[in-house]
Formats: sequence, C-alpha cells, structure tokens
Amino acid sequence: MSTITMMLSLLLVAALVPLRSDAFSTSFTRAAYPYSKHAKYNSGPLQMSSSSSALNISELRVMVNGMPGPMAVAAAEACLRKGLTLSPVAMTGPDVESCTIDVVDPISGKSGKVRLIPSTEIEEIEAAVEGVKTANGADNLLVIDFTHPSAVNGNALFYVKNNLPFVMGTTGGDREKLMADMEGAKHFAVIAPNMGKQIVAMQSALEDLAERYPSAFGGYKLKVTESHQKTKADTSGTAKAVIDSIKKLSDDDFEYDDIQMIRDDDDSVAFGVPPEAINGHAFHTYTLTSPDGSVEFELKHNVAGRSVYAEGTADAIKFLARKVKSEPEGKVYSMVNVLEEGAME
Repeated sequence: MSTITMMLSLLLVAALVPLRSDAFSTSFTRAAYPYSKHAKYNSGPLQMSSSSSALNISELRVMVNGMPGPMAVAAAEACLRKGLTLSPVAMTGPDVESCTIDVVDPISGKSGKVRLIPSTEIEEIEAAVEGVKTANGADNLLVIDFTHPSAVNGNALFYVKNNLPFVMGTTGGDREKLMADMEGAKHFAVIAPNMGKQIVAMQSALEDLAERYPSAFGGYKLKVTESHQKTKADTSGTAKAVIDSIKKLSDDDFEYDDIQMIRDDDDSVAFGVPPEAINGHAFHTYTLTSPDGSVEFELKHNVAGRSVYAEGTADAIKFLARKVKSEPEGKVYSMVNVLEEGAME
C-alpha cells in the first residue's frame, strides 16, 4: 500500500528577537493577565498603498497594553524598529506593580520609557490617556492589545469608551461578542487570530480553496496538533480559523475540542520545537487522511520566536492609523485587509 504525503510547508522559523531573559514570564499570579509581579526590568517588502504617504508616523503614539508580557514587549520593540513612538503610558496586569520600564529594540537600538499602570486603576489610566491625546492629538493615540483571553472583551469596550483605535493581538475571549460590539459601535479596529503576514496569506488562500472546491476531501479524517509555550492559556485562534476552512473541504465532524494541544516543554521538543524557542513558538500540523489510509495530506506552519507576529502587528497599527485619518466612520478590519492593501512591510 502506497502513501502519498504532500507537505504544504510554510516553515516560518522566524528569527527569535533577542529579548532579555526576564521578559519571559512562566509564573502567573492571577488569571486576568499572565504576568508575574516579579517580572520587573528596565527594559522583498510589499508595495505600499498610495495613502501611506499622507501618514506622518512621527505624530503617532502607540499604547502597547500587556507589557511586561513577552508578546507585548516584542510588539513594542517592532513598533520602535518601524519608526513608531511608544505612548509614555500603558496598561498592565492587575498583579503587576506600577512602574516605569525601558523598552529597547535590540536590532535598531531605539528605545522608549513606558509607565505601566495596573488595569485595576481605571481612573488613572483614563487620565493618562487623555493626557497623551492632549499632547499629541486625539486621533494619534492607538492601542496594541496583547493581554489575556479573559480580558479581551472588557478591554475592547474600554477602548470604545475612550475612543482608542486598537489592534487586538490577544486571542480567545468571546469572539462573536467582540465582533458584534465593535461593529455595532463602528469602532476602528484590526482584529485577527494571527498577525504574521505569511500565515495570513496562507489562511486567505485556504479559505479561497475551500470556497472553490467544497468537499474536495470528502471522507478524509482530520487530525490537528498545535504546540505553544506553556504560558499560552487558550487554544490557538489560528488553528481554529484553519480548521474552519479545512472542514469546508472535508466532511469530517472534527471539533475544536479534538485539537491536540501541547503545552509541555519536553513534549514540544519531541514535536520538533527547537529548545531555544520553547518560551515562544507556534508549531501547527494539520493532517488529512483518506478513508483507506493510502493518501495523506499534511499542512504545516511552524514559527519559532515572536518577531513575525510583532512585525505584522506594527504594520497593522500603521494601516489602522491611515484608516482613522481617511475614513469617515470606524470599521473592524482583518489582517487580510492589511495584506490586501499592501500595508505589510
């Protein structure tokens, strides 16, 4: 019996942006945000659309909420690397003490000081937001959210209340409610399960394939395994989105609960994750097998590090800033919109 294995591999082994070791927190003190109160530290491009020339990025301030979490730090560093200026204040977890950190991009050497305010101090955060808007312009303050799944919906409503356009990099939460709330408010936002442009392109192509050839894999059984750092609390949003497309190609009754989640370091290494990327990775394998087992199709996207997501997030902020300046009312965009407009560098 012969077996055909097709490897549609997007091995996005992104170079791990060298973060300070204390930027990686593996101990949580409260479910609301995955941070440790001990984590204190001083810390060929696509064609751009013509509208980008109207954007003066020196006027923008980016509030990166979720630091000192490693993904938020990586996003802040990417913003610096792409010429953006960090807001001098940002929201952090409820168990992180108020403090000022130095964020330094190890590639460009650019840096910025950010005062972290616990999410429980709402009045102080709102006052700080108004201060930044007064100093830099009401339309020039935008937010990146890399917090925790349990904070997604509440944070989004906070951004609406305070008129803060945002890029939601945090997965999880009630996504249907999130979209309904933002669309109802006509709020400017980019919401996506994945910020990496190559993965976004793959997802878009897979969705198109599913629409054009529904049930092409009728009878095939689906198996999905995803590995992430053990600090990731929820099932991968990217895996869920890819599964939604694959299920249109197959008539398998696969459910999200059938996903094999790996959150153990040793198991992740056995799955192929490099040991140096154990604190920041996303390895996904989707396998479709024919009823008689003679044909197998395998789709992989493996990412070591966080830089591919951080870079895409910074591009999304620039895209959103242009929309705020040019569109008469707010709208929820996806990373596909960012990619289609040529706004990913």
